[in-house]
Amino acid sequence: MAFITQQELQQQQQQLQQAVEIALNLAQKAGATAEVGVTKVAGLSVSTRLEQTENIEFNNDGSLGISVYLGQRKGNASTSDLQPHSIQQAVESALAIAKYTSEDEFSGLADKALMAFNPPDLQLYHEAEISVDQAVELAIEAEHHALHSDERIVNSEGATFNSHSGIRVYGNTHGMVQSYLSSRYSLSCSVIAAHGEQLERDYEYTISRDFQQLASPQWVGRQAGIKTVERLNPQKLATGEFPVIFYNDVATGLIGHLAGAISGGALYRKASFLQDKLGEQILPNWFEIAERPHILSGLASSPFDSEGVYTRDHQIIKAGVLETYLLTTYSGKKLGMQTTGHAGGIHNWLVKPNRQGGLTSLLKEMGTGLLVTEMLGSAINGVTGEYSRGAAGFWVENGEIAYPVAEITIAGQLQDMFKNMVAVGDDIEHRSNIQTGSILLDKLKISGE
Repeated sequence: MAFITQQELQQQQQQLQQAVEIALNLAQKAGATAEVGVTKVAGLSVSTRLEQTENIEFNNDGSLGISVYLGQRKGNASTSDLQPHSIQQAVESALAIAKYTSEDEFSGLADKALMAFNPPDLQLYHEAEISVDQAVELAIEAEHHALHSDERIVNSEGATFNSHSGIRVYGNTHGMVQSYLSSRYSLSCSVIAAHGEQLERDYEYTISRDFQQLASPQWVGRQAGIKTVERLNPQKLATGEFPVIFYNDVATGLIGHLAGAISGGALYRKASFLQDKLGEQILPNWFEIAERPHILSGLASSPFDSEGVYTRDHQIIKAGVLETYLLTTYSGKKLGMQTTGHAGGIHNWLVKPNRQGGLTSLLKEMGTGLLVTEMLGSAINGVTGEYSRGAAGFWVENGEIAYPVAEITIAGQLQDMFKNMVAVGDDIEHRSNIQTGSILLDKLKISGE
């Protein structure tokens, strides 16, 4: 059965909380402090190709992971069997491991004062009863509209619809046991277009926690077709330095490199090009990033991190200045600081636009240069900031897209790329944990012919 009701999920939620409490009690009886996390995901995935059902998959996966601390020695274990005897075995395994590990003065639970004992309801779960037939129909409809969008569409890589519900439980020996439900729905389609002997592919997708908020299969299909045809007959560029716009869904990756560079793990290992930059200007003085973990139904919203620490609003970048690192309990202690609630990742980064009028306006501002719509491969040095990636996109002349380009490489230093940002458009990409518009840089080295 593909569909699980909210009532059934809530019953499972209670059972998982009980499993967490059993594990914590066993650890405490052995004289240890401990934290336990359980994730459970159930749902349906269907894929079609050439408007025929190709695959139907049901999944129902879950596991319990426990970390125990005997003084400053840590042991981990996990189990996918949540029967009491299996939980006991996992706890005993973790305790046995802890006895043989080296002491680490920085290990241990986050402070009790930081625990999310009363987490907010962020409306991360939206029930939707979707049958296998409906799921297949959605995928086929998206693919149909893509295949029939243009006569140059000659083949399909398929369409996929996913519907998943999740339960997350976290508990520790501070007395915290909290949990929440979540849902996620997505529809994607990828097709192939031909120009003579040359083939190009592209795709489109929609994703939301609320099924009712998904874009229509017609839109997904048509957009997949349009984007694929637009890539046909790409040209190569001469090597040189040009202005570059990172299209919004590519720009998320650029900002993602910033997140990686200010994460505690990279910083305490001294493996970041933004080492010791806290409180310094690393971006233009108009540039701002706010983190908002409590956006209702947000794809990256969370009431607490994977250590039970309450999530809260952060100003990551203000007037171009780095306002905070991204720290877990461990990395915070290593750096002599407090966790920022980022165990498990970032939560809804909002990059503030400083231009209106969407991509069209940004293209006009750039005039002549490169619009990057796809990145390929990766050669990024996190220590030095050296950046080199394959790319594809469109050459722009007089503010208008002239022709597609491929087989080029973009190179630079991330420090310089951040400082040389000219504008962020208001064409915000909402399908990522980083929400940004397209980003214009004044110049980058492009290696072509």
